[in-house]
Amino acid sequence: MTGVPASAADGSSRAPASQPAAPKVTQTSQTSQVSQPEVIAAQPAGVTAVAGVEGTSRAQGAARPPRGAKIAAAAVNQASVWNIANFLTMLRLLLVPGFVALMLADGGYDPAWRSFAWAAFAIAMITDLFDGHLARTYDLVTDFGKIADPIADKAIMGAALICLSSLGDLPWWVTIVILGRELGITLLRFLVIRYGVIPASRGGKLKTLTQGIAVGMYVLALTGWLATLRFWVMGAAVVLTVATGLDYVRQAIVLRRQGIAERQAASEETEA
Repeated sequence: MTGVPASAADGSSRAPASQPAAPKVTQTSQTSQVSQPEVIAAQPAGVTAVAGVEGTSRAQGAARPPRGAKIAAAAVNQASVWNIANFLTMLRLLLVPGFVALMLADGGYDPAWRSFAWAAFAIAMITDLFDGHLARTYDLVTDFGKIADPIADKAIMGAALICLSSLGDLPWWVTIVILGRELGITLLRFLVIRYGVIPASRGGKLKTLTQGIAVGMYVLALTGWLATLRFWVMGAAVVLTVATGLDYVRQAIVLRRQGIAERQAASEETEA
């Protein structure tokens, strides 16, 4: 019997030499091919869609913000200026000329007009209590509010003090002491801001409250024992004004010294 070559005997099971060998599929690739569709099928449709979008965006370098993102963020920040806290601040600014007009109406001594002026002053002082609280509580702090709020506070208080002194109801030295302290402390804050921020103290808050009550009592046409009471309340306001002003000066000096010492220490470490 003629011998049959081994290649012909099992030709059905072996591929010809001219054909390329079939790629071997490893266990790992088979597992990945089976498990990936199963995992995707097991996930909810929303999760699968998000995963697909994230995978695609990461592959395409979506870590960078899309076009127009900065413009959109700027628009949001600009729109956030129009909030309730800033509205109350602007209301106080608008009340200043109205208060002056009411205060000086009919010579400035009409009890009725003085009562209306007191109402405008009271609204301004009350809104001062709420705008800062709302801004901090609901994250409505803006650059406009940081600048406009102290301006509105000093504008209404300064207008009231100047009107009272102009009418002869309050000595000019009281007005000069209070306004000089407020302007001086504001300037001092700007001078030491490179070293840090001087925090508001309880004494400063008590001073503001006492000033508001005292000035409000002077705006009203009070007589008798109430007129005597307002004199003592204003005296307490002046004492608190001077005391807290000196305390702010002390804090500013300490803050400046600490800032200079820290800078010197940092420069020495850098040189070493």
